[in-house]
Amino acid sequence: MKKFLILLFALLLAAPAAADAFTAQGCGGDCMQCHKMDKKEAEGIVKKGIPAAKITDVKLSPVKALWQVDFEVETQKGSVFIDFSKQYLLVVQQIVPIASIGKRPEPQKVDFKKIKLDTALLMGPKNAKQKIAVFTDPDCPYCQKLHTEMKAVLKKRKDVAFYIVLFPLEFHKDADRKSRTMLCEKDLALVDDAFAGKPVPDPKCQTDQIEKNKALAREFGFTGTPVLVRSDGEVQVGLVPADRLSDWIDKK
Repeated sequence: MKKFLILLFALLLAAPAAADAFTAQGCGGDCMQCHKMDKKEAEGIVKKGIPAAKITDVKLSPVKALWQVDFEVETQKGSVFIDFSKQYLLVVQQIVPIASIGKRPEPQKVDFKKIKLDTALLMGPKNAKQKIAVFTDPDCPYCQKLHTEMKAVLKKRKDVAFYIVLFPLEFHKDADRKSRTMLCEKDLALVDDAFAGKPVPDPKCQTDQIEKNKALAREFGFTGTPVLVRSDGEVQVGLVPADRLSDWIDKK
């Protein structure tokens, strides 16, 4: 991804600058009435610099006179900006509203009801009041450490249950096989072995649950692991120590 963006940025620097690129008279009201761009047109522009890009969305950016084009390259996501004249590409990390500087960003939220808990692997009491879904990968080092932290939480609390949603990442070549075995066996001892890096046998059943988990993760915008989702839909990304994890579970 970085190589693609660096190449694209270099191409932009090499292009001749236009002093009036953004000074022409623009729309005073609804810019969408005057300017149009669909995914096919955006793809034709973006692919000149990022051939492997798959366009996922085209929308008006927070800065008028620019289109925001969201794209994916394999499992990575990114955005570029195209001016209304469709002659210039801008590659920036993000557009930050000045009013938001210094303020804590709003946490991401998803629809918890879309997570099928009955297809996940349960760690903790089934009737626990606090339900946490964990999108995780047995070969992800941070997931392995989080698994240990989750067990530490469960030792102290009987009101918490973790629902393991197996989400093996493409570049962890053996994670898919291990995940399928865990889903077939539904054995927490085997789950512990997998997250401890111990050998895991081949799956003895057929399941399409991994594909469903991946589709849901894509819908939620999850591209890595681990990701925890609280029952109110709030998302926590990455490894969290047991004490902080316990505090986050209660913070609603």
